[in-house]
Amino acid sequence: MFENLTSKFEEIFSSLKKAPSLDEKQVDEGLIGIRQALLEADVSLEVAKNFISKVKPKVIGQEIIRSTSPGDMVVKIVHDELVSFLGDSNVDINLNAVPPVSMMLVGLQGSGKTTTTAKLAKYLEKNKKKKIMMASLDIYRPAAQEQLKTLGEQNSILTLPVIEGQLPVDICRRAVSAANLNGAEIILFDTAGRTQIDIQMMSEIKQIESVVNPTEIFLVADSLTGQVAAEVAKEFKNTVNLTGIVLTRADGDARGGAAVSMKYVSQVPIKFLGVGEKIDNLEVFHPERIANRILGMGDIVSLVEKAAEDLGEENLKKAEENLKKGQFSMEDYLAQLKQMKKMGGIEGIMSFMPGVSKMKSQMDAAGIDEKIITANEAIILSMTKKERENPKLINGSRKKRIANGSGTDTATINKLLKQFKMMSEMMKKMSKGNLKGMSDKGIPPELLNQLK
Repeated sequence: MFENLTSKFEEIFSSLKKAPSLDEKQVDEGLIGIRQALLEADVSLEVAKNFISKVKPKVIGQEIIRSTSPGDMVVKIVHDELVSFLGDSNVDINLNAVPPVSMMLVGLQGSGKTTTTAKLAKYLEKNKKKKIMMASLDIYRPAAQEQLKTLGEQNSILTLPVIEGQLPVDICRRAVSAANLNGAEIILFDTAGRTQIDIQMMSEIKQIESVVNPTEIFLVADSLTGQVAAEVAKEFKNTVNLTGIVLTRADGDARGGAAVSMKYVSQVPIKFLGVGEKIDNLEVFHPERIANRILGMGDIVSLVEKAAEDLGEENLKKAEENLKKGQFSMEDYLAQLKQMKKMGGIEGIMSFMPGVSKMKSQMDAAGIDEKIITANEAIILSMTKKERENPKLINGSRKKRIANGSGTDTATINKLLKQFKMMSEMMKKMSKGNLKGMSDKGIPPELLNQLK
């Protein structure tokens, strides 16, 4: 996510930070670079101009030029302004209504409304502890209602039964009655879309809004459409009481233009990011965390939250205890590998780390392949219980047996054992508080070498 924009910003900031002092010419060149980076990320010209106009007066001031670390001051000013453009702070879902609380999902056809409806339902059940009912109002797209029904069945989410021939407004009224009967606290209405905005679609959405009186109307927009998504948001905002935006396919958006533009253009907060196809691939949008990621500062808070969620409370406590004791077993390493796969592999984790562009270039130069995670997992699973507990037992004959069982070779097994030894040493240092963390210099060479 945001790879292109992050790479450009890191390059610009690296140049500014190297200078012992900054004059107006250097600052101007940096701002030109920032504006160009925004435009290349598919941020609209209007937004890019406005962003620079807000940043420039602050970075041209004497306090920057005379600062002992002028480059860092520029980064901070750009960061704060980017946070402001993205929305200052995350805005929680409005549940302030008598149950069943109604919420609508609107947007163009193909933006991912139906899938997002199911993801949002799962999020609300898990994080807000609410019983959800989903209702499809899309009577136009073939099998649209069946699609939502299937998603409900696959994920154990209550879904309003489909009755052929009913109009959207009638479906709304039936959904409210059914929710009351089933004890559902929130109803998510998946509305129909079109390939482009038209009067009929907008008229229908307004009519539905007046009937269900929703606390939230979410615009579901495809982040890959960039400026188009921002303009669509503006159109919907002018028609209905739009309260939030869900940006889908954010994991595939290397440019990031839609995220930067949408809040400014529509004056509606981005509330969620769709970051994959799975039901739980929905992230709460935190403007400051996203600004950090865009500017190459990393997002360790989100990484820790994601890791904790995937690991589970019991395993998390066990990991904490092992860390305090400086213990690290092959079983721990296997758990880490499985967790890495869940979080998108090495590249997925690196996307949250500071200096992400530098790290990725290091990985590319070193020839590190994501397949190493799968290979290492297979190797550990081919070990006996005693071998996992004490890897020192693994001699030449054992390596041959493990290689046959995992479909690898002894060279790959040797690399894994070296990685494990280094990780064990790192854990011992961490337990004593002696390990220096990752820095903006990228991946420590010794770790990079072991990953090859």
